[in-house]
Amino acid sequence: MTTYTPLPVPPAALKELRELDDAGRPVLPYLAREDGVPLACVGSPLRCCLRAIEPGDRVALVSYAPLRRWAAATGAEPGAYDEAGPVFIHADACAEPPEARGYPFARPGALRTLRRYDDAGHIVGGRLFEIPDDAEAGFDRAFAEAFAEPEVALVHVRALEYGCFQFEVRRP
Repeated sequence: MTTYTPLPVPPAALKELRELDDAGRPVLPYLAREDGVPLACVGSPLRCCLRAIEPGDRVALVSYAPLRRWAAATGAEPGAYDEAGPVFIHADACAEPPEARGYPFARPGALRTLRRYDDAGHIVGGRLFEIPDDAEAGFDRAFAEAFAEPEVALVHVRALEYGCFQFEVRRP
């Protein structure tokens, strides 16, 4: 059983991102195709519902600034640690991920960075993480290690290859 809760892009943020992304660009939806044209291959991660893109999904690639949005809600001042990056979302409202789903996008062997942030929104550490065969236990250990540091308020999981935000975990 997953010990920590992976959080998708929050519904209020999704509503805004479906109009204008965090880089100020209008959203350009398209239908996902098996051949990957025009932008994404089927199987790419959706950050709205924490599942993979399926053929025929109406999706959009948007710029998302998760720390900026968390900071706005908490009063934190991340300064230079505020960053935006590309994420795929459904172009229309979708179902939220089920709570007991486990860790999304947990392909054994995939490399992730786990960035730790304090309650001011500053990076206070991080680590490279290779997803093990038992992904759930591996993530549980990595998050336990992160939250053993009392200053860590949240952890962002990002793909090493492109730096894309995968999901967030907050202090339990």
